[in-house]
Amino acid sequence: MVTETDLALPGGRTLHVYDTGGPARLTVFWHHGSPNTGEPPGPLLPLARELGVRWVSYDRPGYRNSTPVPGRTVANAAECVRAVADALGIGEFALMGHSGGCSHALACAALLPERAVAVACLAAVAPFGAEGLDWFGGMAAATAASLRAATEGRAAKEKHEAAAEFDPDVFTAADLATLKGSWSWLDGVVRAALADGLGGLIDDDLAHVVPWGADPGRITAPVLLVHGEQDRMIPATHSAWLARRCPDAEYRPTPGDGHLSVLSHAAGALTWLAGHSRTSEATTGAR
Repeated sequence: MVTETDLALPGGRTLHVYDTGGPARLTVFWHHGSPNTGEPPGPLLPLARELGVRWVSYDRPGYRNSTPVPGRTVANAAECVRAVADALGIGEFALMGHSGGCSHALACAALLPERAVAVACLAAVAPFGAEGLDWFGGMAAATAASLRAATEGRAAKEKHEAAAEFDPDVFTAADLATLKGSWSWLDGVVRAALADGLGGLIDDDLAHVVPWGADPGRITAPVLLVHGEQDRMIPATHSAWLARRCPDAEYRPTPGDGHLSVLSHAAGALTWLAGHSRTSEATTGAR
């Protein structure tokens, strides 16, 4: 179902790409969380087939075969998406992300307005230093400590990660139940992402505590922001802030959900995206 290839980029770089193939009513670029690989979300593949959705995605630089890009920002995602879309003959597309992937999806929409038709985010991260937002407020202690270390630079972040231990308090009971259900798929992509070390995760966190290089206020496409009200990793205040910033945004807080259990609403978000397809315009070619 999913074809994996290594796309050669200028300068000798490589981007590891995933593609479920076309033709399709709508191409959706999936932006993975941290630490994950870019493998399209397995639990959503059957629904995607029903909706006529083609998944395309990639491992962010620093994960697996995707060449690291020192000092990359969230805005770097737009360069990656443009390169993949051009290589696959894709014109317009939608974007979808979870957790840290959401900021990358939003940056793409801001920087590629002529190609992005809609964006759906689950548990989004707002820009660091967002005006009027207590960025660390409500985060679990372990998450806040990890991101505060990133604000001190790579050396401090690497030192923190070398000594850090998993803190189960970052997840709610609903989150843990989700990991035992259909979204147990996450275990596999996390293990694959960490198989070669922590480089990708560290690059992701460093990118999240500096300016994005893209303003969500410039997004012209409709945006859906779904966020669990009990999220201890990235508090729902982040999506609420983004909803106020994006010109055409719908905010759906979900009572009782945490950072992972919010994925129970991913099928609804994908259906929402499919409703914004432009059919013949969405994909200009298929491999």
